[in-house]
Amino acid sequence: MDATDTPTLGALLRRSDLHLKLETGAPDALERPVRWVHSSDLADPTPFLSDGQVLLTTGTQFQGPDATSAADYVQRLTARGVAGLGFGTEVVRDGIPPELAAACREAGLPLFEVPYRTPFLAVARANAEAIAAEAFARRTWALSAQRAIALAALRPDGLGATLAELARQLGTWVGLYDAAGELTREHPPGDLDAESARAVSDEVAAVLRRGARAASALRIAGRPFTLQTLGRGGHLRGVIAIAAGELDQEGRGVVTAVIAMAGLAFEQHQGLSRARGALRAGLVQSLLTDDPALARRIARDAWGPLPSAPIVVALTDAVVARSDGLAELLELRAEERHGGLFFGRSDDGVVVVLPANERHALDEAAERFGARIGVSDPTGYDRFAAALEQARVARDRGVEPVTTFDAVAASGVLSALGPDAPSLAAAELAPLTAHDAVEGSRLVETLRAWLDHDCSHEATAQALGVHRHTVRTRLALAERLLGRDLGSFATRAELWAALRVQRA
Repeated sequence: MDATDTPTLGALLRRSDLHLKLETGAPDALERPVRWVHSSDLADPTPFLSDGQVLLTTGTQFQGPDATSAADYVQRLTARGVAGLGFGTEVVRDGIPPELAAACREAGLPLFEVPYRTPFLAVARANAEAIAAEAFARRTWALSAQRAIALAALRPDGLGATLAELARQLGTWVGLYDAAGELTREHPPGDLDAESARAVSDEVAAVLRRGARAASALRIAGRPFTLQTLGRGGHLRGVIAIAAGELDQEGRGVVTAVIAMAGLAFEQHQGLSRARGALRAGLVQSLLTDDPALARRIARDAWGPLPSAPIVVALTDAVVARSDGLAELLELRAEERHGGLFFGRSDDGVVVVLPANERHALDEAAERFGARIGVSDPTGYDRFAAALEQARVARDRGVEPVTTFDAVAASGVLSALGPDAPSLAAAELAPLTAHDAVEGSRLVETLRAWLDHDCSHEATAQALGVHRHTVRTRLALAERLLGRDLGSFATRAELWAALRVQRA
């Protein structure tokens, strides 16, 4: 649409049939959109005005003993957001009052003369026609754009062609991010600088982590962006990013059409993804037999070879396993590292198989999706089931996002005891702790020292600074109170464990 048709004050002034004459006004103020033209001679017409309107007046409010102050009048108009003031001359007086011109100049409010031969109604009608013409042009553009986008969707790469057409119609950059937050398509390519691309990617990742359907807006280096999610809440399939601020109704309609088409394309793709996921899960079950022959053949034909041994087996927590984004990310990394990564869902998480010296994908998954991941020791496929159990133990006991089994194993078997262990240990040792509390004896200390010194009375006596007969007497009393035979290895082991738990 031609700039002269845009409903602005400048467009009105350029209409030769109106014979309007600008008195004062900056060029940028003249290009402000005019929502309507209103006329009034009230001293304070602001209750009947709204932002972006042009006011026409004949100036009767500036005449007589109760004349309105031009400065106050202009201040009220600018505070209300009036876009311009037109003064009708030769009705009440010739020319524009100098004090009004000075007030408008100082306030930055555009002021123009409306000659006697130009009715106020003609000015209002001209603006209304410009508004109607603009609305018609936008509707025509929207229909044309939607038709072009529909035709683009019929091309071989329908999704890519649709996004390219959207970018062309809006005259801006458009990018498509998948559920893993990866930029899969952009038009025009390379239009964003590295800093802007990184900032948009970070915001997309945050939107995907929230998992809710939403539209959001942000500014990066002064450039506005709009993000729109694709898919259902909790099952987002991606994000469309547009380098534009808030769009008008027609622009939003065009974007909505593209979102609908992209969502449909993703849903069609999802059926294939589910089938591939089921096949991957089946291969995980096959690997659990510790015979990789069948899994090797199927994986080679479907995706490529399995990672070469020695491998590590990783297991995510069950919550993140339901994330479409995690599957998208692992699928992408598997394609990049042909034969360097395999994954599939199990009963309580996603199983990931990697070469023993390559774990970057696990750190990336943990960072992007807040996953807890356990990693086995390096092993071969003939011990896959044992490796998966190691990964499960590491995941359940680890405190870091990614925990290796060797780090967990270093803490010892007793650290794996459940939350009831302290209570059970206290109950086991209760007769001794009660006796020590009442009699001031040192039975618990003596028993601990005796077990720590391999049940040697001599070594225990030296450690406690007492005679070995004292140690024997205390242990005999402890034996009676506990009702247990301290000569039994099982009893000694249980008491030693209880003392270790109590100390921890």
